[in-house]
Amino acid sequence: MKLAATKVPVSTVWTSPDAPRDIDAPATAEHPDVAAWAKSMDTETRLGLHGRTLTQLLFAEPVLVRSERDGWSEILAPWQPSSQDELGYPGWVPSSHLGELPTAASDPVAIAVPTVELLAEPGGQPVAELSFATVLASLEHADGYTRVATPDGGSGWLRDAVLRSVSEPSDMDERLRLGEQFLGLEYLWGGTSAYGLDCSGLVHAVSRVLGLRTPRDAHDQAADLPNIPLDEAHPGDLYFFARDNNPIHHVGFVSPTGMLHASETGKVLENGPLTDDRRSTLVTAARF
Repeated sequence: MKLAATKVPVSTVWTSPDAPRDIDAPATAEHPDVAAWAKSMDTETRLGLHGRTLTQLLFAEPVLVRSERDGWSEILAPWQPSSQDELGYPGWVPSSHLGELPTAASDPVAIAVPTVELLAEPGGQPVAELSFATVLASLEHADGYTRVATPDGGSGWLRDAVLRSVSEPSDMDERLRLGEQFLGLEYLWGGTSAYGLDCSGLVHAVSRVLGLRTPRDAHDQAADLPNIPLDEAHPGDLYFFARDNNPIHHVGFVSPTGMLHASETGKVLENGPLTDDRRSTLVTAARF
């Protein structure tokens, strides 16, 4: 295996090189346009992603490349813990989406707003649009900007106002504030970016901004995080849901009104009371 890094803003991870459909071309292009891809899909098309997409990689995220075939790389994503493989979440991405690891540096920072432009220089021309939860190594600070390391030996600049040090302590309210930025965002199976989130993708993305190494999938999150009694859950904790002793299938943040969560395909990220169905399938709670 070899180490690499995602060199595009968002790379969708697929079950196999044959999984993408014709309509998925914007997501698999050499320079993917995940925003346009998400906008192009209606509910039926999004339902078709089940069994095709797995998760997403963000800019500069490290991966282990297991093998390569016909322009595709079989990868493991170590920042996304998974019970499927102890080294990280497995799947396939276009090889053109991968480059060399960025330069290491101290004080990693995370993008804490939905999207932001990476600049060639402070106040200069944009070179890419980066997503929430992108984590980058900082190199220097100047006049309200931070220079960050990028794949293939490069660097760029981001406004300090959009960044959060991943070593900074967090509180329960901050977790909800970060997630509430995406209220109304349409659910996307396998989504971990600002262009679409699934239920566990929301939890994983928020935890990454907070510097926490949280598993990617809901059932792994429930198994990894300290469980607490349901009657002790407070806003900012997590609710987990399952049916008839089946594996956990849903997760959301406890909120003052009920739950902040990415509901399901065809619906949007919402914050509101638990429905009767949700209450009947609520099985446990956990705390970061």
